[in-house]
Amino acid sequence: MSEDIFIKNLNTLLRMGKISKKYFDILAAFYNGYYEETISVISKKEISSLFNTLLDLLVDQFKNPHAFDLYHQKITQPFDYQKFGMDFLKPLVDLKKSKVYGIDNLKEIKKYLDKNENVILLSNHQSEVDPQLLNILLEDSFFSIASNIILVAGERVIIDPIAIPFSMGCNLLCIYSKRYINIDLKQKHQKQIHNKNVMSRMRDLLSTGGKIIYVAPSGGRDRKNKKGKIEIANFDPQSLEMFYLMAKKAKTPTHFFPLTLATYNILPPPLKIQIELGETRVVNRSSVLISFSPEINLEKFPGSDEKNKIKRRKNKAKYIHNIVKEEYEKITQGTL
Repeated sequence: MSEDIFIKNLNTLLRMGKISKKYFDILAAFYNGYYEETISVISKKEISSLFNTLLDLLVDQFKNPHAFDLYHQKITQPFDYQKFGMDFLKPLVDLKKSKVYGIDNLKEIKKYLDKNENVILLSNHQSEVDPQLLNILLEDSFFSIASNIILVAGERVIIDPIAIPFSMGCNLLCIYSKRYINIDLKQKHQKQIHNKNVMSRMRDLLSTGGKIIYVAPSGGRDRKNKKGKIEIANFDPQSLEMFYLMAKKAKTPTHFFPLTLATYNILPPPLKIQIELGETRVVNRSSVLISFSPEINLEKFPGSDEKNKIKRRKNKAKYIHNIVKEEYEKITQGTL
């Protein structure tokens, strides 16, 4: 592959000191992988244009970092970050082999939202671009739902330079996940206060009604086990209980629906949890499968009669995790 405008621009910015060697390497590898996977469906000119736009946004972020509020609302003016994210990811999605399951449940979700009631999606999480992939698959019939989803996300999506332009096109409530909160003990208390403030903001949003919120109770992305099989990460009982209690405290009815995502191949996570920022982006053109399961009752479930509070919460987490895990097996094995 001959050197093109994007690679030339990347080299120029490296020489000028506007990007580091680390991000030069990450972006070059990202571009080369993306090129190999998408050149059969879009032109080299289109690929370069997408990556040059990303590069412009990155350089701007290095100079003028965006300050994310506790509740960040997607930015579509003067630059439409949501559209850019979808345009960037769409060539990687094999739409002919992709599918949305649970359309009747989506219609039920829409009815609740139209009545100004709330919906919380309890989901697994596989790729950092899950929000954009939801938008792409629901674009034709349920885009008003997908584009208004509020994502409860980890702090990395607003501090990783490559993730930021995509995050700016999403509605976000950013919290410090349990796996990162203890890294710097000096900042632990401050992070806990931040999380408390975010939860308070979420309660206010639920009280106004008509909100749809995506939560990954695992606190991170699914990964492959030692045998190379993707495992649906366990759901954290405390995390689930927190969102359940927030919903109960809200003044508006809130409904819970399990959501299953099979998005791993598009942009898989590193094999191991990475503390340092700047993960390598490996991309593949692939199908995307998502499934909306029926509404669940978080007060009545297998093991809900357990007297011990801790055990009862574990039963609840296991119940919802099993729904998502079993649905994942069905949609990925084509048995649904």
